[in-house]
Parts: sequence; C-alpha cells; structure tokens
Amino acid sequence: MLRVGLSGGIGSGKSTVARRLVERGAVLVDADQLAREVVRPGTDGLAALVERFGAGILDADGALDRAALAARAFADDGARADLNAITHPRIGALTAQRMAEAPADAIVVHDIPLLVEAGYAANYHLVVIVDAPVPARLRRLADRGVAEPDALARIRAQATDEQRAEAADVLLDNSGPVEELAARVDELWSDRLVPFERDVRDRRPAGQPSRPVPPDPTWPRQARRLAARLSRAAGERAVRVDHTGPTAVPGLAAADVLDLQVAVRSADDVAALADPLAEAGFPVVRPGSDEHRSADPGRPATACVRVVDSPEWWAALLLPAWLSADAAARDEFRAVRRDEQERWSAAALPRAREWAERTGWRP
Repeated sequence: MLRVGLSGGIGSGKSTVARRLVERGAVLVDADQLAREVVRPGTDGLAALVERFGAGILDADGALDRAALAARAFADDGARADLNAITHPRIGALTAQRMAEAPADAIVVHDIPLLVEAGYAANYHLVVIVDAPVPARLRRLADRGVAEPDALARIRAQATDEQRAEAADVLLDNSGPVEELAARVDELWSDRLVPFERDVRDRRPAGQPSRPVPPDPTWPRQARRLAARLSRAAGERAVRVDHTGPTAVPGLAAADVLDLQVAVRSADDVAALADPLAEAGFPVVRPGSDEHRSADPGRPATACVRVVDSPEWWAALLLPAWLSADAAARDEFRAVRRDEQERWSAAALPRAREWAERTGWRP
C-alpha cells in the first residue's frame, strides 16, 4: 500500500486532483467527510460536543448546527482546544480504519486540508500539494459565493506557500486550464505512484542515476522531508537522522541521489529497522545490509542505518563537513568519477580527521 497525502490552500483545486486520482484507481480518504461522519446524529462524537458546548449547537432535527458550534467553539483558545480534543482523536481513528480497510495493493490518497498546518507530512510515502496563484483562487472562491474579504482571510489563516513547498514532494501547478492539471495528474499516477506502490509492496529499491548534475539548492529541503519520514518510521530506535554524502555539500555537483544516515544505539537496532524502513518506502538492498534505498522512482535516495560513534557513522558526518569547509578538497572530489568516490573518500579520511582535530569539529 502507498499512502499519499494530498493538500493545498483553499481554492487551489485540491478536490479536482482528488477526483482525477480516484478516476485512475486511487482509494480516497477524505478528511472533511470523516470530520462530518464522527459527529453525525447518534455518534458519541456529537454527544461529547453537546455535553461540552450545550444543546444549542443542534438544529431542529438534532443534527449539528456548524455555525452555532463555531460561534461557541472559536470564542476562545480553551474552547477551540476542547473541540479539537473531542474531534481529532475520533477523526484519526476513523482515518486509520479506512486506510486499513484498503486493499494491500492500493494507492490511498488522504485528502486533508490542514496536512501542513498539522505537521502530518512525515506520515505518508509522498505528499502532493496543489498550488495556484491567489487571484485564481479568489476567482474560484467567488464562483462559490465567498466574498473576497472572507476568502482572503481564509487564505491568510492557512499555511504559507513556503511552508507548503517545504512539505511537498510533488507541487502541482493549477494556474491553467483543468485539462493541463488532469494531464499532470495522469503523468504522476502512471510514472510515479503506480511503480512506487509496486516497489514498496515488493520491497524493491528503485534505480539510481550515476551521472553528476549541477548542484540543486532544494536538496537540503528534500533531504529534510525524507529524514522526517525515516525518523517517524524508526521511532525511538533512531537517535538522529542526517543528510550526508555529496548532496549535503553546498555548491557541489553530484549524482541526484540523496544520502541519509539513521543513527541507532546498537547492531540489534540496525536489524530491527529493516521492516519498518521498508514499509516506509526504503527497502534494504540485501538481507543483513545496513543500506536501504528508496522505492520512489521520482526521488532516488539511500539511507544507511549505523550505530552511533562507530567509525562509519563518524566518517559519514565528517566528510561532507570537511568538503563544505575545504575548497581544494571539493575540487579534488569534483574530478573523481562516481564509481571511484567511495575509494577517494576512504583515502582522504585521514585529511578530514586532521581538519576536525585542527578546527575542533564534532558531529
């Protein structure tokens, strides 16, 4: 199963993307729909709301009057916290139930408006954000009868474009005709989501490029997303997760493969993480290895699980720090072929250690 988080600002076209993905075969879990289900008449969720906020939040038929609830629940921070304490656990439990009910080979799309705001990005194999310029969003909201001042207030209350970009593995531009958006969604489905799901299920790493490319200023951002997923998957066994390798060195051309290192306390932890990391999209390259590779064909990456303070752990952190600080060493590295980089790094390690001793560098 592949878990995809889908989000976007109000008026961005997120629902249009969700419908297209369902047409292609995705299983949709709609957070807004689940939020309504947990407070339907007869549910313990609605009973808890009435107990906290009073019978005045019900309409004449005994259903939830959302406007009346909003007037009471958003009156102060305490009331809003009580509302969230009642609804969020129930929505979370129903979300988990719906995902568990999906077939083993499903691509499950979780349509959740506040994915970024709630910090949920690390829960998914992939996060898709739908984006559109504010004027286009305002026009769409106006077509729904939302006045511009109210629309702007809602937009400003949500995550910023930068915050969404930080969370997005895929950023879908919905500034043009709907046909263009549909074509991009179809391409995403066939070229990335379908093979990603298959390889996660089969625990098979995706291929990795070997040719160097110009430095990408977004590599650190992309590495942070993957590190958060690895940390979530590893749980308490992970001491830390670091971006390592050539892509961690600013301004250095490298193969477009993100290297990460998951630090653990013991060799037992290395073995114990084989299954959790595979389920998170990083299958082990071979049984017994500490090296995991991403199953995502759209984002090549490697994650090595190493014991804290081991020579390998130390070297993986030291080398990019040294290369970042030493221009001459970077020039040497640039001249080395990718298949020779590991040998060069091993030979250069004494020089990196001397630099660490001289400068007082520590992980």
